[in-house]
Formats: sequence, C-alpha cells, structure tokens
Amino acid sequence: MKRVTATMPIRNAGAFLLLCSASVSAATLPYEIVDTGQEQAYGVRRAITLPASDDQFFGQDANYGGNAPSYRNNEDGTVSDLVTGLMWTQDPGDKVTYAQAQARATKCRVGGYSDWRLPSIKELYSLVQFDGTDPDPRSQNTAQMKPFINDVFAFRYGDPDKRERIIDSQFATSTRYVSTTMNGTPSMFGVNFADGRIKGYPLISRRNQGRFHVLYVRGNPAYGENRFVDNGDGTITDEATGLTWMQDDSGVGMNWPDALKYAENLGLGGHSDWRLPNAKELQSIIDYTRSPDTHGSAAIDPIFNATPIKNEGANPDFASYWTGTTHVRASGDATAAVYLSFGRGLGYMRFRNASSTQLLDVHGAGSQRSDPKVGNASRYSGGRGPQGDVVRIENFVRCVRGGSVAIVD
Repeated sequence: MKRVTATMPIRNAGAFLLLCSASVSAATLPYEIVDTGQEQAYGVRRAITLPASDDQFFGQDANYGGNAPSYRNNEDGTVSDLVTGLMWTQDPGDKVTYAQAQARATKCRVGGYSDWRLPSIKELYSLVQFDGTDPDPRSQNTAQMKPFINDVFAFRYGDPDKRERIIDSQFATSTRYVSTTMNGTPSMFGVNFADGRIKGYPLISRRNQGRFHVLYVRGNPAYGENRFVDNGDGTITDEATGLTWMQDDSGVGMNWPDALKYAENLGLGGHSDWRLPNAKELQSIIDYTRSPDTHGSAAIDPIFNATPIKNEGANPDFASYWTGTTHVRASGDATAAVYLSFGRGLGYMRFRNASSTQLLDVHGAGSQRSDPKVGNASRYSGGRGPQGDVVRIENFVRCVRGGSVAIVD
C-alpha cells in the first residue's frame, strides 16, 4: 500500500475524521477542504467493493477519506460547519432574482447576526456532498432521489406544478463569470444541489430574469483564498489548504480508469503518494478571475502550467480535468465521473427557430460537469444533456498529495 501523509489507514472514515475535523481542522488551516462524502466505490458501470491497492479502480474518491462533513444545527435558523468555520442560513426559502439575492444579504438578520454575505462559489461548493444522486431531468418523482447537500439544510427540488424541472434547484453565489455564456450573456457561477453540478447561469434569459435559491454565509473570510508556493521541483503547495499539486498537467488526455492508474503510479518531487483529486480538492485551485476569453489562459493561477488544446470548434482552449469522484445517477448508473472545466464549458445549443446547433461556452471556465468514464467520444458528436455538453472522455489529469487525507481500509 502506498504511503500517505496521514499516519495510519482508517476503517471508518466518518467516525475517525469527524473527531479530527471538528476539533482541529478549522483551527489549523484557513481553507480546509470538506470531504465529498462519497464512501461507496464504483467501477465503470456500477457500485463495487472498495478496491485494495493492487486492484483495478484503486485510487478513486472512496479510497481516500478526508475531513468528514460535520455540521451543527444551532436551532436558530443557522448551521455551523465545524470543518470550515463557516456559518450558514439553514433555509434557502423561495427563489429570488440575482439582484434580490445580493440586496437581501445586508438585510438578513437570521440568528441575530447582521454580517451575512452572498457566498462565493468556493464557499458554496464546500457544502456539496457526492453521496447524492443525479436525477433524470424528465422525472417528476423525487421519492428515490437524494440531493447533493446535507439534510441539516432545507432543500427543495424544482416544482413541476410551476413548470419547473425536478433539477431546477440552482443556488446563487457572488462569483460572476469574467467572460459570458450562451452567446454573450452575463452569468453567475452557481451550484445545483439537485444534480451535483457547477454551471455559469445567465442572469437574464430570453424569457425572464434568472431566479435562484440562496443560502447566506458568515465567518472565516479567508475561506477560498489560495496561498500558492512554488517548491522548485515541479510541485506547487497551497499553504491555505495543505495540498500539494503537480505544477504541470498530464499533457495528454486519458479515460477515467487510466487516470486513476496514472495518479497512483506517479513519482514527482521525491514523493510517490500522489492521487487523483476528488471533486472538491480540484475545484479549490480554479481561479474564477481568469478565463480563455479574457486572459488567454486556463482558469488557474499562472504559477501552474496548463497544456493548450484545440477544442471541438478547432479554437485554442484548455482541457477539462478528471477527478476520482463518480457522478451517480438516481437509477444507480455509475458510468460517469466528475470533471472540472479549466477551459470553456462548451455545449451544442439549438435555439428556437434555428436550423442547426451552435457550439458555445454554455457553462463557463470553472464549471463542474461529468463525462462517461470510458468509451468513444465520437458517439456523442452532438453532446449530451439539456445544453448539449461536449463529451471528451479523454480528459487531462493534475494529481494531488497531502492534506487531511488517509487511505480508507
């Protein structure tokens, strides 16, 4: 078994790490990453027994336990995150426009506090849990579904009686996309806790203003701010999170099983305990102030190197990167894994009265979506999903090591 930074393997990640995270983590690092909560292991199609170190599919999210999600219901309409040090309003209430979401932050007095703010995308994403299940957008029955957020929070799926889809449960953040989506539309990065994704949501659609749920946050103003240090050996340490990263990426794309093997076999900077990052670890290094359109770069700090690619429209762009996190459907289908877009979040959109689709930046550089773990991308020439998300399958890899992580035995 490979050595990791923790001193011992753990048999019950939740029990062991709950004690650590509640009493130590928030006090030691300003930007502690909360674990995804994905304890079930998956192959390329379905759930499997947790792989051992010499098994296929070892190195995925479930093989590494981090700071277990730990929340305290304060019984006053607020919830404290014992890992990050952030406090949240508990009930998102009805959907509001983006302008209303911003304006109501300064007026919020939940729990008797007056310093509430609209969260950044990194703050809000700290609440995502990947023990949730991705519903069929056409479904209208939520009985067998599980949202991507802890049940200490009030949550509502979209209401079909209001002509909404089940997946219409988008939450607002203060993070605006520095470029635009959907052919020049100003957009905001939001989290959808119904389907487990980050997307750039247009603030004004062709029909009306976008409407979103809102959870306000207070405390730990340093959360989400990276402190990168170049170690001079091909690695970058983030002193805010305690994680160390490859300075370069893999340079080539690969499918998900090969990405797991690539990470587990990597030797770099004198270390061999590299792993494929989980979704929340990888999202922590996205730089939402940068984009290909505005900076000619990937959405990442220039201390890192990102391999340029030509995208599906033959234009200069940057890759998406695999995580070790499986994106499970409500049906139990486990054929997709999570990736983060460091280049444009492209999709094939067909607008009303148009004769053909257009390849557009539909979700933004910094979006989080999912791809089939294996297969031939040419089978998805028109993309998939409501916005025709491009499918590549052979995504790039940027490995990580360190942090409050131990191998789950």
